[in-house]
Amino acid sequence: MTGNSTEHTNELIHESSPYLLQHAHNPVNWKPWNDRALKEAQNKNKLLLISVGYSACHWCHVMEHESFEDEGVADLMNSNYINIKVDREERPDIDHVYMNAVQVMTGMGGWPMNVVALPDGRPVWGGTYFRKEQWADALKQIAHLYETQPEKLVEYAEKLENGLKQIQIIEPDNDGNDFHKDYFLPIIEKWKRSFDSTNGGYQRAPKFMMPNNFEFLMRYAFQNSDKELMDHCILTLNKISWGGVFDPIEGGFSRYSVDENWHVPHFEKMLYDNAQLVQLYSKAYKITQDGWYKEVVKQTLNYIEKEMTDASGAFYSALDADSENSNGLKEEGVYYIWTKEELKAILKDDFLLFSAYYNINKYGKWEGQNYVLIRTKKPETIADELGIPLVELKERIHDCHEKLRVERAKRIKPGLDDKSLTSWNAMMISGYIDAYKALGTADYLEIAKKNADFIIKHQIQESGRLYHSYKNGKSTINGYLEDYAFTIEAFLNLYEATFDLTYLKKAEELVDITNADFFDPDSKMYFFTSAKDRPLITKTIEISDNVIPASNSAMARNLFRIGKFTANRDHISGSEKMLKTILQKVPEYPQSYSNWLELLMNFSFPFFEIAITGENYKKSAGFFQKQFLPNTVLAGTNSYSELALLRDRLVQGKDLIYICQDGSCQLPAGTTEEAIQLIKQV
Repeated sequence: MTGNSTEHTNELIHESSPYLLQHAHNPVNWKPWNDRALKEAQNKNKLLLISVGYSACHWCHVMEHESFEDEGVADLMNSNYINIKVDREERPDIDHVYMNAVQVMTGMGGWPMNVVALPDGRPVWGGTYFRKEQWADALKQIAHLYETQPEKLVEYAEKLENGLKQIQIIEPDNDGNDFHKDYFLPIIEKWKRSFDSTNGGYQRAPKFMMPNNFEFLMRYAFQNSDKELMDHCILTLNKISWGGVFDPIEGGFSRYSVDENWHVPHFEKMLYDNAQLVQLYSKAYKITQDGWYKEVVKQTLNYIEKEMTDASGAFYSALDADSENSNGLKEEGVYYIWTKEELKAILKDDFLLFSAYYNINKYGKWEGQNYVLIRTKKPETIADELGIPLVELKERIHDCHEKLRVERAKRIKPGLDDKSLTSWNAMMISGYIDAYKALGTADYLEIAKKNADFIIKHQIQESGRLYHSYKNGKSTINGYLEDYAFTIEAFLNLYEATFDLTYLKKAEELVDITNADFFDPDSKMYFFTSAKDRPLITKTIEISDNVIPASNSAMARNLFRIGKFTANRDHISGSEKMLKTILQKVPEYPQSYSNWLELLMNFSFPFFEIAITGENYKKSAGFFQKQFLPNTVLAGTNSYSELALLRDRLVQGKDLIYICQDGSCQLPAGTTEEAIQLIKQV
């Protein structure tokens, strides 16, 4: 018998995580990760079965239905294991540790992630998705081995533990080599060889957007006038936003493309992807002034505001890939896809035009009779081919979007993961700030400030430390390095947008806590988990940039920026030491170090501090905010300031702009045009 009714209820019923609650009525005796469950495993000398996933994960749902709702499988699990369910978004520390183990054991990773561990937590076996028969057979064999020859599992666990600890050893660089822009040349040439010159991105499928990769590449191309590289970045941004991974009906991006054309998405929508892509397209708009990039930013933020924002100003985490079809069965992507017959019935006379625009043809077909909307040409080209004015094309396509939006509203929406994570919320703040700077939309700044107020009010503990998660009015889980790194970054961005010193002071306070709770004096890096938390089997130091930048690379960039604002050489020196330790790793696979390479550009190319004083400082600042100036920090005031970058620079009755390098300033400029030339001519 299978089922997920209230006939069964386990300990997850008391949790707030939507992912854990999804499993609260499985016949498996799931427990949350806590001291009581871990102690029970040791007291009963039973193996731990640790299953990690997240609410928007399609294959997590599949494995739940096939295995965890099956009473026979549940009996097997309950008899032989202490079963622990983990939401990887709530507990990224646990996910990191056991994902490293699975990757060492199998050479690959992903979710759902399932690990068997000794009662003390040391892993002995693991993998990702398993079919029901595979899963049951493996669990039987491991349980039998533990009963008959436990020493074999203990021996393997010891070897694996030592291997995992070796992975985490990071030797600081003490040779004192200076940074140089020539370092980039072989790295960029190697990187280019991986490009997909037809579809953008990289030559592979599935394709992840990797916004931090393209933010670095775009900056490098811009500062070095590398047209070939810039053209590839623009091609990539076009293809991503024309493809099915971007939702032209409601806005927002899905997690990745399953094919090389950016056509068919893995339909879940994650806050962190959208936050970073808003940042990327806002910066691309500054460089190109391409109105389509502006539209992408506006549509995405409209989606975030409508679907992923709480009344408190907090941002939700994700929307599911699956939703119910007309038969009441859950199906991936059913909320987003269309049949040709549906489109004809809804769009009527505009169907042929829409079909040409979005490839309702063999190219745009997905599976069965379903289509995922994908564009392959610029609107100008399509208008020429159809022989109609561009304005008419855009108006008619807009009308089609409106009709489809109304029709889609009749469908059952994908499930919402309505917990709020501090790190992801902070990334979204930075997205709104970048959009505000690029587009000048005042509402974006207000939304960013409202979310910052939410973090300050709810996610900062009495001790000044951060919480990681928030749901139903309750803040839980001591913050991880990613929470500190991205919140500090967001507060620095807010300072540069508002010049309110409150944000800069909050950032400084969080840096002090990060140094106290996370710093590793041996590697000069930061541990992912706080010294205040219960230790896991290994302590993770996150250095590789992935779909989200590594918390250490984000922290190193924060130290550099805050050092520039405050003239604190210790911060800049700390950033420099972290970067030097990483440089030896970069050439092998530079895509995993793009955020570090952004920091290296700060040290290798001219970097400027812009200080603006006078009654009209905000107007002057607005000019600089609209420019693409990744090699600057910006401060401003109309009154006396103790901030190092502004101290003694105010002259009553004058509007002045100082362009400085390492605290040494040129004579002040009286106009923004004069000042920008001092930056551009270097």
